[in-house]
This record gives sequence, structure tokens and C-alpha cells, in this order.
Amino acid sequence: MKADNTLFQNKGSEGLTAAQRQALDQIWSIFPEARLVGGVVRDLLMQRPVADVDLATPEPPERVLDLVLQAGVKAVPTGLSHGTITAVIASAPYEITTLRRDTETDGRHAVVSWTTDWREDAARRDFTINAMSRDKDGGLHDYFGGQSDLAQGLVRFVGDATTRIEEDALRILRFFRFQGRYGAGMPDSQAMQAITRHCDLLTLLSVERVWSELQRILIGPNAISQIVLMDQCGVLSRLLPEGADVQRFTSLVQAGAPANAPLRLAALARGNKTTLARRLKLSKAEESFLAAVSSGSVPSVEATDDALRRLLAQEPAESLIGRVWLAQADDSVANRTGKNINAADTPEGDDATGYEALRARLAAMPRPVFPLAGRDVLAAGHPPGPDVGKVLQKVQDWWMQNGCTASRDACLAQLSTVLSENLE
Repeated sequence: MKADNTLFQNKGSEGLTAAQRQALDQIWSIFPEARLVGGVVRDLLMQRPVADVDLATPEPPERVLDLVLQAGVKAVPTGLSHGTITAVIASAPYEITTLRRDTETDGRHAVVSWTTDWREDAARRDFTINAMSRDKDGGLHDYFGGQSDLAQGLVRFVGDATTRIEEDALRILRFFRFQGRYGAGMPDSQAMQAITRHCDLLTLLSVERVWSELQRILIGPNAISQIVLMDQCGVLSRLLPEGADVQRFTSLVQAGAPANAPLRLAALARGNKTTLARRLKLSKAEESFLAAVSSGSVPSVEATDDALRRLLAQEPAESLIGRVWLAQADDSVANRTGKNINAADTPEGDDATGYEALRARLAAMPRPVFPLAGRDVLAAGHPPGPDVGKVLQKVQDWWMQNGCTASRDACLAQLSTVLSENLE
């Protein structure tokens, strides 16, 4: 089905930058039959800025590669076995993929072959709103009602939902990501039924693919409603077998916590966070942050500046602020159940205002750095050996007790005092 192309003729350039339009003109001069596909078409219809520009063509991949190089354009065979090459124009990537059909699927990967049938290529895509294409003249090609679904806020699988999920179980998570961003009202009932029946297929996926999608759901639009849906249909228990605290996650997001995936995962997931991080293969930085916000001292909203500086001397503000967000979420949950577990740390008046002020203080306060090192102990006349560290620690303890504000000269004076006491 080819829809009325006046939509694109009148508004088709909105969302594309001048550089993107110039690059597309160049690509269409090489491949006049190529079409924009997937997310770029969806975003153009919604008049949203376009981040990635993907195209499809009936030409086989080796031919695509040759023609791009012959035109003097840099070409990278990023996925030649899957029919994709990347043309690099003005330092920006433009993926060009040969039309495909699936010849074999196992729930994780597909074996593909090439086709010249645009509808057949569209039929292998996940959702109707991602199965549209746009030609160089601005014509919209919509074989499965994607334009109507987009207007209605309906995220619907192309064809049979069960078949699409069995082809690639990652589409279960993609459904919730797209439902959060483009859905309106109740989710598609056929999709939810198929997901509920087949969510065990998620165990077939690599954890890297799972985390890639899960983190985008956690920080995406309407994250709370999607997490609730995932919990209701059994998806969450497959992803987080240690258990999930949907109420805590909800409170964190409603409090206005930043779109930080490890922080939101810390609120949602129960159990040992280090074990979870390694199971999902989080990056080292993500794992470290997840562990840091999930354990350790939580600053009191009534803490003095000296107390906050002592905490900051031991840990970065990011970790402490993360714990404050989680503490606020815990208090919100407790208040709803009539059990204020952090009552001693809650200021009189507006709880949220107190937590907000505490985070602002932590963010604005420079992190104190102890001004001495082992070489200073040696320079003061102490012989090398394991006692150097013990002496330095005594001075650092004094520095901490005094609010981490003592200057280097003051610390050197205290070092002399400690050395004198050791000689007595």
C-alpha cells in the first residue's frame, strides 16, 4: 500500500538537518530506488529530529559496496553478511541494507537471504510503525497500517505477534520500549497475550542484548507504566529472578530521579547487586556505581557541612547523591504503608525539599583531598617502613575529625605532633 505522499512533500524535510538532506541526495543519485526505512520514517511522520538515517535497496550488498566506492564515498562493510554497508558522508554514517527475507530463525538470530520485494522485507520487521518506507520522491509505502497505528498510539507487531517473538525474543523488550515512547492508552491485547505466553524465550538471549534494551526502558518515557506491564505479564521475573521492587522503582522515578539506568536498576532489583551486575554484564563503571549506591552510609538531611565533607573525602558525590535518591524512594514507600523507616533522618516539613537540599549541598561541595602523602612522613624524618602508613593515617584521622578543612601547613604541623608523640 502506498499512502498519500503529500504528508512528506509538505513536511518531509522537517526533522532532517541540511547535512542529512545533502547526504541523502548523494545516496539517491547512486541508488535511485533506495528508500528510507525504519525509525527515520517514523520520526519524520512525527516531525521529530532524526538521529540515525537508514536506507534499504534491492541491490545485493556486494553491488552496494562497489557502487558507493565508485562514487568516491567512504564505505564500511559493517554487516556485509547481513546485507548492510555503511556509507560515511561528512563524517556521519548512513546504513544501506539490501532487502531481506528470513530463511531461518532460532529466537536469537536470523539467517537471511536477499530479495527485491519491498513488502517481503517490511514483513520481517517487528512493529507496523517500524515497517514503513519512504522513497526519494517523498512517497510513503505502508503495507501494514503503520501510519494509522502511529497516529493512534498503537504499538502492534507486524502480522502474528507470536511468530515475530519466536523469530527474535528481544522483540518482547523492544515492545515495551516502543510502547513507552509511542504508545497511548492500553497496549495491544494480542501483543500482551503473546508476550505473556512466550516470555520464557527471553532466557535464550545474550545478557548483553537484554541489558541494552532494559536500560533504555528504565530511562525511557513512561518507564513506570512499562515496568508495571512487564511485571504483570511475567517479563520482569525472567529478567530479575532475584526479585523486583516495582513500588520502590515507582517512588524513585516519581521523585524526579535522573535518567540513570544503574540508579534505577538499583531501585528496582532485589538481591546482591554485584551478582546482578555480573550476570547482566554491566560495564565496570556501571557495576561500580550500582554497588556504591546500594550499600554504605546514607547522608542525613540534617548533616553538618563537616559531616558531608567527611563522607565526600571517602566517596564521590555521585555515589552519595544516588543513595540519597534511594533513601527518598524508601521513605516514600514507607510513608505510604505507615512505616517511616528513615524517620530519624527526615526533616520537619516537606521531606522532598529536605532531600533536594541535601543533594544540592553534596553537588556544590568540593570533594576534600587529604593534602599529605607518605613522602611527607619520610621528609619529616620518619624512617621507611610499614609505620609510615600508620603515622599518615593518624594525621588523616585528625584531618577528618576536624571536617577535612585543615590546610597542608596545618596537617604538617599535626604530623610533627604525631611524630613527637611516637618518640615519647
